[in-house]
Amino acid sequence: MKNPDPHDFLALEQLMDEEERMVARTVRELVTEQLAPQLGDWFEKGEFPRELATEFGKLGMLGMHLSGYGCAGMSAVSYGSACLELEAGDSGLRSFVSVQGSLAMFPIWKFGSEEQKQEWLPRMAAGEVIGCFGLTEPDSGSDPSSMRTVARQDGDDWILNGTKMWITNGSIADMAIIWARTDEGIRGFIVDTTTPGFTANTVRHKMSLRASVTSELVLDNVRLPADAVLPGVTGMKGPLSCLNEARFGILFGAVGAARNCYETALDYTMSRTQFGRSLASFQLTQDKLADMLIRVNRAHLLALHLGKLKDAGELTPAQISFGKKDNVAQALHVAREARAMLGANGITLEYPIIRHMNNLESVYTYEGTNEVHTLVLGQSITGMGAFR
Repeated sequence: MKNPDPHDFLALEQLMDEEERMVARTVRELVTEQLAPQLGDWFEKGEFPRELATEFGKLGMLGMHLSGYGCAGMSAVSYGSACLELEAGDSGLRSFVSVQGSLAMFPIWKFGSEEQKQEWLPRMAAGEVIGCFGLTEPDSGSDPSSMRTVARQDGDDWILNGTKMWITNGSIADMAIIWARTDEGIRGFIVDTTTPGFTANTVRHKMSLRASVTSELVLDNVRLPADAVLPGVTGMKGPLSCLNEARFGILFGAVGAARNCYETALDYTMSRTQFGRSLASFQLTQDKLADMLIRVNRAHLLALHLGKLKDAGELTPAQISFGKKDNVAQALHVAREARAMLGANGITLEYPIIRHMNNLESVYTYEGTNEVHTLVLGQSITGMGAFR
């Protein structure tokens, strides 16, 4: 028998069907051949090329796990595998696709009227319209139910006032899903970003997720027509269901970042010579490589299992928290080990590791902090909430 492939040690591709493998290979080819050579520059300059939206749209990657309205209707495992390959390039790539499909398109697909779906989803699937998701506020992160953004009715119209913070895609978005407090409870609104009173301010001086647009959204008496509200949901169930969709993509994406760090460290130590020997021939190096290999494969196995549960309609929010919490933690550990193994080269953008390490610091705390997911798991296994 031949030795296992160090790049797929547990032969996990065998757990995927042909369509899922095809999606993974297609996205991997796009990232490695077209995007990876430019990612260091995008990270250094702090930019995300808007034209990538239409490129992703041509490949059917936007809202790919949704059906109808121009969406590809692929499996959860296919969507997750695309997220994995995108984040093997950079978290900013996966964040864009995740926000577009799971946070901006999904609420329209799930809770919107037929007219809203017809108006927005085909153009968003094609990448012609970019969306963002406004839930987090300057003083309301882990406790989104305490939001201060309000929407009041004025005749048939709605008037929105408030501020949203840390919004991916905000400054390049054509539309925003804004969650606001109303007399009936939390409601979602589709906001055209050209509407008077809507302003998006790009967040500068980030040291993480630099190849991604992050913004503050300000709503100053933004007047919307009656048909701007999502009719299918009231309360926190709406935004939280969207977050669960996005967290599912994250638990796959983190595996991609970890895998890329492991593979970079493996290639580097195999070719680097010190004391007259390959670095990979030393016991301490092999100890680190073996540990990274186990963490990457274990995280991928978990992601695939959760993807199969989602496709079967059996995945719970607590299980998503399990995957997001542990896979991101494993990826961070791998990234930090890989950074050290490259020595001084590990801090340069010539190699991807420092990007992944910095990006994962954000992934560790967004879409629910590590502590929040810990408490979700605690509540699930004890039946008692400990959030307050």
